[in-house]
Amino acid sequence: MSAATHSRTAPEDRIKFSHKLAYGAGAFVNNLLSAAIGGMMIILNLGLHMDPRMVGWVSALPRLVDTIIDPIMGYVSDNTRSRWGRRRPFIFVGAILTAVVFALLWQLPRGASQNFYFVWFLVGSVLFYICYTIFVAPWVALGYELTPDYNERTRLMGTQNFIGQFAYVVSPWFLWIMNGGRFGDQIAGAGWLAIAVALCTVALGVLPAVFLRERMASLATTAIAAHKAEAAVRTGNPIVRNVSEFLRGFASTMSTIPFLKLCLATFLVFNGFILISAFSSYVIIYYVSGGDQVLGAKWVGLSGTVGAVGSFGAVALVTVLATRIGKRRAFMISTAVSMVGYALKWVCFNPAHPWMVLLPAPLLAFGLGGLFTLMPSMIADVVDADELKTYQRREGMFSSVFWFTVKLGLTAALAGGGYLLSATGFDVARGGAQGHQTIVLLRFFDAGIPVVTSAIAIWAVATYPITEARALSVRQELESRRGRPGAAAPAAGDS
Repeated sequence: MSAATHSRTAPEDRIKFSHKLAYGAGAFVNNLLSAAIGGMMIILNLGLHMDPRMVGWVSALPRLVDTIIDPIMGYVSDNTRSRWGRRRPFIFVGAILTAVVFALLWQLPRGASQNFYFVWFLVGSVLFYICYTIFVAPWVALGYELTPDYNERTRLMGTQNFIGQFAYVVSPWFLWIMNGGRFGDQIAGAGWLAIAVALCTVALGVLPAVFLRERMASLATTAIAAHKAEAAVRTGNPIVRNVSEFLRGFASTMSTIPFLKLCLATFLVFNGFILISAFSSYVIIYYVSGGDQVLGAKWVGLSGTVGAVGSFGAVALVTVLATRIGKRRAFMISTAVSMVGYALKWVCFNPAHPWMVLLPAPLLAFGLGGLFTLMPSMIADVVDADELKTYQRREGMFSSVFWFTVKLGLTAALAGGGYLLSATGFDVARGGAQGHQTIVLLRFFDAGIPVVTSAIAIWAVATYPITEARALSVRQELESRRGRPGAAAPAAGDS
């Protein structure tokens, strides 16, 4: 592949490294919370002996609420006018509320029934996701407006994703921490771990709100006022008007073809991973380690750490690659590398050589590492194209609708994962004596499902139309319309 023609990044379009770090602190919190709420749920099965199907539903149903409120929060953020901006107040308050609710969620009473724990986690998780969305939806939208430059967006998202990977260095050891007996038992371990996660959430989650400024705030405020005045002519009822505008904006966003391609690709890569996210732990514990939970947890932790360390290299390579050959091609290459890693699980997850579980991990890192470096940068380009068409800055709506579509699949994946696990015939009471068919199915699902979903994702992105040249053209038209100097002209090889 030949290097693409690049536009120069003007000094005023570059983001200070300290500001990239501040935005990256939000990425660390986002990844830490996502890993914690998902990874700690295994304790409901291993520690509280809940039926896997119940665990699947109590994981999935709150995600459905999260899915519904995401676009609402995006619309609210886009249409908020305050002295602190559209995003920053929500980020600050949301980080604190999320930390408090998460810590309380894992302070579990003892000796209760499965139905009690089901209701406890159902209600508590719904509250958690409401607070989490208040924080994360404006934080994501804020990143789309920090720079208008095509390549600086990729550098920003690469930096924040790089910082976010530190959460995945820590999170693979969550099971080992909860299992180790340092706190008495798994349930007590989960409670103390939740408090530690909550403290990190408060300390780091507020940094984007404190140190960053909203580049498009004044432009957005003008657009909001004009749009509301126009809408007020159509209907005088503010509730009806806002509902109508929300639905109209949602429909408009969902009809943007380049955006839908990105949603589909993320849906497939991310939810293909989520559907079998717990399966690797089960395979390592009950196949590679013969049912020894402590030994298995150690190998799960080591594998996860190797993968997390590999993610740093993957994110850096994908960032550089995208500025050389374009975001679309970089996505296709990084996803293909991860497919090789998934396929290698079938060979490398071997009880005769348990250390081999570490070999696929660096290749797997290219899947989500590339995905969450490139997709935010590509969506920021879509937001510019949308402004050219609609005269509105709708970062919040695009970011939240993006996650709305992903989380619809996530809800199904979390529920389906429990049923898929049950379909293998897995029984925690049998320990290391799981049936041969159970082990084969666990291994097959763990390696095969992400390969298929990733291949379809590559097909979806192959025709994504916003190249660097097109993004530069859109920006020049926008700057001209706003009465500002145009973007710098392209210069071959300048990245």
